[in-house]
Amino acid sequence: MKKRILITGADGFTGRHLARQARLANYETHGMVRSLDVGSIDGFDQLYGVDLSDGASLTRLINDIQPDYVVHLAAISFVAHGDVEAIYRTNVVGTRHLLDALATASHKPQAIILTSSANVYGNSTGGILDEHTSPKPANDYAVSKLAMEYVAQLYMDRLPIIIARPFNYTGIGQADNFLIPKIVSHFRRKAAFIELGNIDVARDFSDVRTVVTSYLRLLQTPQAIHQVVNVCSGRAYQLSEVIEMLALLSGHQLDIQFNPDFARSNEVKIFAG
Repeated sequence: MKKRILITGADGFTGRHLARQARLANYETHGMVRSLDVGSIDGFDQLYGVDLSDGASLTRLINDIQPDYVVHLAAISFVAHGDVEAIYRTNVVGTRHLLDALATASHKPQAIILTSSANVYGNSTGGILDEHTSPKPANDYAVSKLAMEYVAQLYMDRLPIIIARPFNYTGIGQADNFLIPKIVSHFRRKAAFIELGNIDVARDFSDVRTVVTSYLRLLQTPQAIHQVVNVCSGRAYQLSEVIEMLALLSGHQLDIQFNPDFARSNEVKIFAG
């Protein structure tokens, strides 16, 4: 009999990739979205429209599905999102509603992944960071993710929670307001120039398919339960390297124009997991 996996944020960039990988791994895939207006999504056996703010509906959904595994991706994940209240309402309070529903369900999952972010480490600590690095969140998104981790601690004695802190990752389907898709889109349309911040900084970039495969492996790793785990490649790539690679692939040269609005005065040179 197939194991049931519930993926929240099913209509997001990561959720779509995770569903396809989970199906290949022979899971029965269930996806939760805020509204069913998104239509069908490839990779899911069933979709449900439930908002994280609706605790009662979440409880009914969990009891109906009885998931064996849960990967909680639903979040406001764009750092520069303008609605601060929405960030905390979704990322902190919404997660608490989900954990309440899971904690009171008659059928307990075997493992639950809560996706946090390497953003919790902040911008002031550089180098290769492990899970013992002290968090120093520097924006509301990062603060909300760290707060979510603390909320999760309240449920550790009742639920098999794994906290994943992914570093930067990218891939097909990521929105153009994220850095790598922004650069790729400029090369694809052969733009004359692009405005960027510092391009000599190095960041840990993974492929989204590697990240979702890591999530599925974590679900099957009992030692990961109640742990915080960095999801990363362990290698940092300079943005200038990324630009050179894209220029080689496309045969197009971009004029790189420095925009101080995209740079931080205290930006660390290397940030990797």
